[in-house]
Amino acid sequence: MRIAVIGCTHAGTAAVANAAKLYPDAQITVYERNDNISFLSCGIALYVGGVVKDPEGLFYSSPQQLADLGVVTHMRHEVLAVDTDAKTMQVRNLLTGEVFKDCYDKLIVTTGSWPVIPKLPGMELGNILLCKNYEHSNTIIEKAKHANHITVVGAGYIGVELVEAFEQSGKRVTLIDSADRILNRYLDGEFSSRIEDAFRGHGIELALGQTVKAFEGKDGLVSRVITDKGEIETDMVILCIGFRPNTELLKGQVDMLPGGAIIVDQYMQTSKKDVFAAGDSCAVHYNPTGKAAYIPLATNAVRMGLLAARNLMGPTTKYLGTQGTSGLKIYDLNLASTGLTEGAAADEKINAEAVTVNDAYRPEFMPTAETVMLKVVYDKENRRLLGAQIMSKVDLTQAMNTLSVCIQNGMTIDELAFVDFFFQPHFNKPWNFLNTAGIAALPKLAAGELQHA
Repeated sequence: MRIAVIGCTHAGTAAVANAAKLYPDAQITVYERNDNISFLSCGIALYVGGVVKDPEGLFYSSPQQLADLGVVTHMRHEVLAVDTDAKTMQVRNLLTGEVFKDCYDKLIVTTGSWPVIPKLPGMELGNILLCKNYEHSNTIIEKAKHANHITVVGAGYIGVELVEAFEQSGKRVTLIDSADRILNRYLDGEFSSRIEDAFRGHGIELALGQTVKAFEGKDGLVSRVITDKGEIETDMVILCIGFRPNTELLKGQVDMLPGGAIIVDQYMQTSKKDVFAAGDSCAVHYNPTGKAAYIPLATNAVRMGLLAARNLMGPTTKYLGTQGTSGLKIYDLNLASTGLTEGAAADEKINAEAVTVNDAYRPEFMPTAETVMLKVVYDKENRRLLGAQIMSKVDLTQAMNTLSVCIQNGMTIDELAFVDFFFQPHFNKPWNFLNTAGIAALPKLAAGELQHA
């Protein structure tokens, strides 16, 4: 059996490594157009900021490790076309220019995503950079040495992490976003405003509610960002606008969302027999809404890659869906979120309510007892949990993993009130703050029931 894998970052590496173990007699061939595999792009800001000194730690596999498993890995090879009916591929060796054909019995497409690149005047200028892979990170580090003022466009996770890294490196930093607040897809306003305050307190300029219209330059390098509300002088620009799936190879051959994300079933099978897909090239089943959504996360990718391998020979292990759970550390603030924010629930036309708890996470008699802010969003009609956000100076972010499981299993806010959690004064209170949120949301007893209580 011939298994071909296109792309080898998170999903691809997981798929290949597991397929090699599950099907030792299979001939597995990987095509990767970069010169490295398995780069943890979520560590770019740590690398740029100097927290990670040795970038080798950002790779968790290598062509040699795959070769040791019996996998044939073709680095710097680009798949030009796929014929899913004939089960053939056209491939170009990027080093020699040679073009050749290959065939497969089973295909796993893990082509990932690529940054959204706007078509704006001045985009050809130097020092306008992307932030996605290892090559990008090295370019950013090298160019930043000669930049005093760095502008980041896009206030998602990568954007805000880079802003902190640059400020900590002594740079003047501006953050631009067309939304009126940062991290608006991940956090509600009471959380994002705290990070904005932290940024301003460190001298970072926030240009929010502004849309970039053009770039201007001097001597071939960017020197000014033009927005719909003004101009920003700068030495370097990092574009962190978002990502789109790399799925042109299968366009018109498998079912996709309007944005190009491949639709897969619970077993990572596409609409075409023997063609599987995983990772950032795919849509995922988003449990809070029950719909297919595009949520490019490394955690989703590695799970889907493993499942693609397990299900190649037939339906074996189902995908449980995702809550899009993620975490972030900015200065001394530890944040995490899972599922829908209150704003996102409103956008989905869900009749949702939210409860917010501000409390010491452990007994006040302890030497320290930092305050935790927890917000839980739930469906007002069936009281099903939809999402949550947490922020504190002590790291309590694992609570979002707990609530992710609760959402995945369809629990209600009322059930959360009485979930069994341990108590130990070093760690929490007799009523864990998750219980406290559930209790705060419990419906009040009717007047008659109160009188007879």
